Amino acid sequence: MSGKDFKREGHPPMNYETFEPTGFPSPAQDSRMYPIDLNLELVTHPSTTFFARIDGESMSADGVHDGDILVIDRSLSPRSGDMVVCYIDGAFNVKYFRETELYGVMLYSIDPDRKPLRLSPSDDFTIWGVVTYVIHKANKRRL
Repeated sequence: MSGKDFKREGHPPMNYETFEPTGFPSPAQDSRMYPIDLNLELVTHPSTTFFARIDGESMSADGVHDGDILVIDRSLSPRSGDMVVCYIDGAFNVKYFRETELYGVMLYSIDPDRKPLRLSPSDDFTIWGVVTYVIHKANKRRL
């Protein structure tokens, strides 16, 4: 994006360009600028997709930090390895989901200090939705 395309005041729609790794750029390249609509990029099922902000660091080893925004699709059935939002014993949690014949349903983080949670039929447990994207700041500075 050239300096002339970026204006801080007025906050125009974000644009992207197609870059060619080698060769001479097309003189018509300016005509290929399209606004990025995050709803179109991140939301496949609008009526069942929700956004939530993370409160805590239990998944920080997994790259999910306090203040990050999750895109959650409630229409998806969880598969082993999916990050999910679940409701366990009266509290929401974000963990990875695994289901095996031997151990049943397990929730886990890659953090070695956090033990996997093996669920039993007596647990008050619901998969609320599957996390499809995690949005976070690239740095800590306030904008």
